Amino acid sequence: MNIDHAMKQDMLLAVRAYLSYRLGITDIKPQLPDNDFYARKTGLFVTLHKKGDLRGCIGHIVGMLPLKDTLFEMAEASAFEDPRFNSLKQHELKDISIEISVLSELLEIKDIEEIVVGKHGVVLKNGYQQAVFLPQVAPEQGWDRDEMLTHLSMKAGLAPNAYKNPQTKFFVFTAVVFSEECDE
Repeated sequence: MNIDHAMKQDMLLAVRAYLSYRLGITDIKPQLPDNDFYARKTGLFVTLHKKGDLRGCIGHIVGMLPLKDTLFEMAEASAFEDPRFNSLKQHELKDISIEISVLSELLEIKDIEEIVVGKHGVVLKNGYQQAVFLPQVAPEQGWDRDEMLTHLSMKAGLAPNAYKNPQTKFFVFTAVVFSEECDE
């Protein structure tokens, strides 16, 4: 997937403008142009950091809506619906840095040896329980493959070694990840 610098900047600016709109800072609701790229249905995550710490992260692993709609939906969810955090407040926006991850399609793998830490995002699924890590999570945490899969198992509400269970399925994806730098 090829996303040029201008499109990345357009998406980052659109998310910031949307959050400003939702927080009542501006009354202009942003829109992205109508084109083939923004009409694609693709997985997408919006991650918010506040002074370097996670402040919200929500996304869709599989595209259900056009990217232009998903982008604003996930910005909304990351800022106001991530159950790990209180809703974003107007005074916090100046300290927020936005990161967007545009995902490739999921590919089921049969052997965890196929997982490349730092390249692949991973979905672990066992019965009705599942969890996902974006490709950047393991390197940010300093995890190797087994550590990542242990944490992913626990994130899914399973035993730490559930990734070794033959019933556990794995799906990998790649992502184009880009962010803005926040002035501190």
